[in-house]
Amino acid sequence: MQPTDLERLVVPSDPAVDPAGDRVVFVRTTMDVEEDRYVRSLWIADGGGVRPLTRGIGDAAPRFAPDGRHVVFLRRGESKEAKPQVAVISVDGGEAHVLTDFPLGAEGAEWSSDGKRVVAVGVRWREGWDGLEDEERSRRPRRITAHPFRFDNKGWTHDRIRSLYVLAADGSDAPRRVTEGDFDEELPSWSPDGGTIAFVSDRDPRLGIVPGIDAWEVDLETGSLESALPRGRWQVLSYRPDGLLHAMGIVPADRIANSRVYRREPTGSLTDLTGGLDRSTASFAGGSPSLQWVGNVLYTGYEDSGSVGVLRVEPDGASEVVIGGTRVVGGFAASPDRIHFTASTTDAPADLFVAEGGVERRLTHFGNVDFPVCGGAHFTVESEGCELDVWVFLPEGEERVPLLLNIHGGPAAQYGHGFFDEFQIYVGGGYGVVACNPRGSAGKGEEFMCAVVGDGWGLVDRADVGAVVSEALRRYPRLDPDRMGVMGGSYGGFLTAWLIGQEDRWKSAVVERALLVWNSFAGTSDIGATFPAEYTGGDHPDGWDSWWEKSPLRLADRVRTPTLLLHAEDDHRCPIEQAEQYFMALLKQGVEVEMLRFPGESHELSRSGAPKHRAERFEAILDWHARHLR
Repeated sequence: MQPTDLERLVVPSDPAVDPAGDRVVFVRTTMDVEEDRYVRSLWIADGGGVRPLTRGIGDAAPRFAPDGRHVVFLRRGESKEAKPQVAVISVDGGEAHVLTDFPLGAEGAEWSSDGKRVVAVGVRWREGWDGLEDEERSRRPRRITAHPFRFDNKGWTHDRIRSLYVLAADGSDAPRRVTEGDFDEELPSWSPDGGTIAFVSDRDPRLGIVPGIDAWEVDLETGSLESALPRGRWQVLSYRPDGLLHAMGIVPADRIANSRVYRREPTGSLTDLTGGLDRSTASFAGGSPSLQWVGNVLYTGYEDSGSVGVLRVEPDGASEVVIGGTRVVGGFAASPDRIHFTASTTDAPADLFVAEGGVERRLTHFGNVDFPVCGGAHFTVESEGCELDVWVFLPEGEERVPLLLNIHGGPAAQYGHGFFDEFQIYVGGGYGVVACNPRGSAGKGEEFMCAVVGDGWGLVDRADVGAVVSEALRRYPRLDPDRMGVMGGSYGGFLTAWLIGQEDRWKSAVVERALLVWNSFAGTSDIGATFPAEYTGGDHPDGWDSWWEKSPLRLADRVRTPTLLLHAEDDHRCPIEQAEQYFMALLKQGVEVEMLRFPGESHELSRSGAPKHRAERFEAILDWHARHLR
């Protein structure tokens, strides 16, 4: 695979099924590199095959109405300045009807149980910022009173507000705001009787400083607001058909832990339904609902050792993996007799499947790409008594190839058994790719994930990747130990810089969107108020010395490896000052170093950045490694 092949990928995601389970609507995404945009449209699969439902270029997040006759979704217009708005379309075809015109767009549209209303998050300017011309708005000083005031992939947030609105599905009434106050709100979920909406909103007086977020319920008739759950890191809220509220997240909020599913009992207490599995439940990047109901049986995503599947959870907490295997499920839609889902494997991009009666059928063939794909090999290696998952991808042929170690971000994320364009492009460039999930990763339980907290940070993870490289070299003689490169983004960028500050064996490094100095990260990152304390145990004002000890910038004078720094200029997760400090330090040491800055991009550049930037990023990485490893 080459960088130019990116626009040949067709990605299905976010399936939604009608109540009968007969028809599924999903999002089909491609890249248009020439126009520098993604093209997303809704497609429908039923007895008549697979065909387009909409012809927009920015349609996403479909949800079937309870009667199965209409779909609500988010539509973005053709201009790059257009914001997504809530739209409804008949599944029999025709034109979509746009229900909203929020100045800054809409998010998270969900149907009421009677199919007459839709709740959505509407984004608008806060008082004092609305009604201004763009030039005046960009010139105006920003008075900051709380944290965070900007957020990665969203930009400035202090000047806008996200509120809940109820919409008439037929467009007969104007959107009605259902809560008062100057608070951001998201993740709405209807109660089965349609009288209550649950949502999350941080209303702590020290919002952004205290870990977690609050969950609330608003009575639509009276407007009264009540706390719904203890403060936690809530990711999804959902009512069971009998009205019991369920939530996915982490409680208490100030710890590193698996994401779990909790049920709120009539007494108000929480029942942990999935904690006994010692694995994280999974939310899906494409927007597919992470908690779904068939009667009182719950279906949710599930991470395990590089795989992502679908888990069925009974009311008593008994569970069973119903969509499993060595693959990565990207989204699913559960119905009484079948489950539709998208999934990929290491050698096949995603397709849409249906599982029924123990038999699976593939409904799309988007994964049948017309360029070579490398399947890779998976094995495990032991490091200090822990089992690590490892993948190796090799180009065709018998000649020796440079080894390229890839380190994922997080650190509580995981590489897996799914298709990953990064690995395919590096193999296409002639490299032997080694990837692994060291301690700190998800998919192996809480003890494994928390091993990097405190004293383990930079210690156990370094030991793990060392064991992985040694075993990969032993198993695969084609990997050349004299031509080894290392690269990673975010936490992976941290560990890359940490390694080259202590090891001279690396001949090339790419440090991308990295956490490089905790001391400034704590004050400039959108998560700087909580993330450093969670992982290092240090906090203001006592954490300064321990932060510096764990910062790759402290080791910059030891670096000898030629290093490319990749960073997005609008990255608010790991702000670009991290790369700038490291760049200056390496320059002063006489290290061969370059910094490539991507304007207008966030921390998500490699995953959802502009298509031209994504291609240019790959070209820069291949060029850098070719200079030093070929």
